[in-house]
Amino acid sequence: MDLQAIQHALREAHLDGWLFYDHHHRDPIAYRILGISSLPCTRRWYYLIPASGEPAKLVHRIEKGVLQGLPGIHYEYASWQEQREKLKAMLAGRNDVAMQYSALNDIPAVGLVDAGTVELVRSCGVEVLSSADLVQLFEARWSAEQLEMHLAAGESIHAAVRAAFAMIREATAERRVVGEYDVQQEIVKVLEAGGVTAQEPPIVAVNANSSDPHYSPTPASSTPIRPGDWVLLDVFGKKSQPGSVYFDITWTGFVGHEVPPRHREMFDIVREARDTALSLVQQSCRRGHALCGYEVDDAARAVIARRGYADCFLHRTGHSLGEDVHGGGANMDNFETRDGRRIIARTGFTIEPGIYLTDFGVRSEVDVYVEESDARVTGEIQQSVVPILAGLP
Repeated sequence: MDLQAIQHALREAHLDGWLFYDHHHRDPIAYRILGISSLPCTRRWYYLIPASGEPAKLVHRIEKGVLQGLPGIHYEYASWQEQREKLKAMLAGRNDVAMQYSALNDIPAVGLVDAGTVELVRSCGVEVLSSADLVQLFEARWSAEQLEMHLAAGESIHAAVRAAFAMIREATAERRVVGEYDVQQEIVKVLEAGGVTAQEPPIVAVNANSSDPHYSPTPASSTPIRPGDWVLLDVFGKKSQPGSVYFDITWTGFVGHEVPPRHREMFDIVREARDTALSLVQQSCRRGHALCGYEVDDAARAVIARRGYADCFLHRTGHSLGEDVHGGGANMDNFETRDGRRIIARTGFTIEPGIYLTDFGVRSEVDVYVEESDARVTGEIQQSVVPILAGLP
């Protein structure tokens, strides 16, 4: 935990403090930002970092070591009455505190504190505000080492995509039946060989299955891949080293020598939406203009709406990338939620607009890393649908 940096950020945000709270490990953000291990936590604990001065912690007497190692005044309680009394004393003299709370649950990844605890803090005469911007500062920014691990994971992931297309092409040429699950397992094998791991298996979706953004094949549901089929690959993972961050891309191909006009048209619309959103991010960074996640979503969605497919774009334009595939930074979203967080330097996220028709779906996903005065795509950018039988890019 960087106490000085947190207190500086609190003063910059004109906040009186940041109140961390947990019970039964509901808030993993707290453990990561405070730099503490997930010790047994069957009783409530609180840790207050004030904008200036000494922190304070409140723990139950039978779990008094749960915040061991953190600086600050140590308070203990046993009964619920004593807990409330001492929490009120800790908060005395403060007008507001940030907590892992999101008004109207706009940002569910940050809205981890239960409504009753928010009511309890407010009953002490202290307003509860969202810690979303603070979380982004201390949870979502990458170190130089994390960026390097992200790039290294990307090399393996792009290799896995090429291997998947090659597997389909070779099986088709040899008149062998290969299914979605077979290709998925080939991707997993390539990723494991490259030291890349993931919380879930990659997506391999054929034809109508690609209309489901979160479809994933199983041995029982696997669909055979044949000439004339549309194939979507969503491959993600991170290096197995501690602290590594995710790389996440989606590519599409057609099992033929030439891609049909309708499939090309849908891809071209999605590509335009992707590139429009990317250009907005890059131009804003270069000009030093503050940009929020919802604005990026608006830019991509406007392209698809203008072409008449607004109802076929079923998800946000992108999500933050971190040690989890959905990280703690700003999402490119004004659809599922309205993410009003600013996009800040040293963070990464996806841009992945899509069009999902009844017979096939198209998504084109790139990863973007924001630098101090620019932004860049960290991997290869798909410019056209891969004609799988004609060879690989």
